[in-house]
Amino acid sequence: MTMPDPALTPRDSALPLWQQIEQALLRQIRERQLVEGDALPSAQVLAKRFAVNRHTVRRAIEALEERGYVRTETGRGSFVQEHPYHYPISRRTRFGRAMHDLNVESHYTLLDARVQVPSRQVARALGLIAGERVHRVVYSSQVEGRTVDHSEAYFPATRFPGLGEVFARTPSVTRTLAAFGVTDYLRRHTTVMARLPDAEVARVLGQSTRRPVLCVHSLNVDPQGQPVQFGITSFAGDWVQLMVSSDL
Repeated sequence: MTMPDPALTPRDSALPLWQQIEQALLRQIRERQLVEGDALPSAQVLAKRFAVNRHTVRRAIEALEERGYVRTETGRGSFVQEHPYHYPISRRTRFGRAMHDLNVESHYTLLDARVQVPSRQVARALGLIAGERVHRVVYSSQVEGRTVDHSEAYFPATRFPGLGEVFARTPSVTRTLAAFGVTDYLRRHTTVMARLPDAEVARVLGQSTRRPVLCVHSLNVDPQGQPVQFGITSFAGDWVQLMVSSDL
């Protein structure tokens, strides 16, 4: 016979069972037995643990959701709610600098780098003429060991020969551009939208394709106004909060 969890008081208690389960799970979160991003046990497992039905467990989890401690993804389960990193979007947007200012460790992981024919969108953004190619650099960003974004960065190949190899050595957009004499660059425009990720982006972010991401399209230019980078970045919405500065 399954014994009730010791955190629960007798059935004749004035505190409903679902609320006792809510408090027991909340205690685990506050004591960091369950940390941000951790999956909660399934309703079936919790029902067995607390010797209650699954409806009672679901009510407890719903209460934790309403209080902002838990989020639930259809088909995947419930997770301890993450507290996002604040990423300011301004004229001089730098991801590494933003994370440094938050006193957290971050780095890039290079996923792919190649020279290719650009899409019409990329060519138009970078002001390229027919026949010009681009460096497509794909990388992800890790903050405190968590992957928080998937990025595609496009650079004019004629202006930056060998850029992929330079990025692989750094790896940093700012240091890579500096290696080609672009010691400063400005954000010309930023577009933010919510969308569902494709299978590759979801795999890199470690999430479901049914869970939306924040997709950011951006164009960086040098001090003379010449485009140097067009980017498409998909941020894990639960890990990153974008803050748009008024200086854009």
